[in-house]
Amino acid sequence: MPTFDPHTTALVLIDLQQGIVSRDCAPYPAAQVVAVAKDLAARFREAGAPVMLVHVGFAPGEMPSQRVDRPRLPADGTPPVFSDLVPGLREAGDVVILKRHWGAFTGTDLDLQLRRRNVSTVVVAGIATNFGVESTVRSGWELSYDMVVVEDACTSRTAELHRFPIDHIFPAIARVVTADQVNLREA
Repeated sequence: MPTFDPHTTALVLIDLQQGIVSRDCAPYPAAQVVAVAKDLAARFREAGAPVMLVHVGFAPGEMPSQRVDRPRLPADGTPPVFSDLVPGLREAGDVVILKRHWGAFTGTDLDLQLRRRNVSTVVVAGIATNFGVESTVRSGWELSYDMVVVEDACTSRTAELHRFPIDHIFPAIARVVTADQVNLREA
């Protein structure tokens, strides 16, 4: 079972917010992912490791290009509560990052926040596995972080969309673990 040093490890939770957790998800229901993520966050806080809560939102004029085959974003921005973190997730001391793209590093200060805290290992969970989580893990790996994905604290629109990055992408750029395998202990 991997052991993570709380002085050099951070938890990054992706898009656990009202407008996303309200959608149908698989293979795990969004409520289950939120519960597992809340437990992970509590364990990280107790160990003194940083918790980063990333959420996405768009106002008119801030949208990424919608010249795509399947636009997924409303042209007039997202409703106000869309970006609100799920109740009970945020606690004092957590770092909150608002992003405008799928990945948490693009156009945000996430990298700066992690480096200021001497983080070298980033544990990632959230919704959706193949969008926000995958984009964040790819970028984090490209920035030379040791990336860890908590499989049972991630989900997507379908089980197939969840499984593909878990089985084929993440093993090449990250370690894939379950929540019960995340052990925080000083080195």
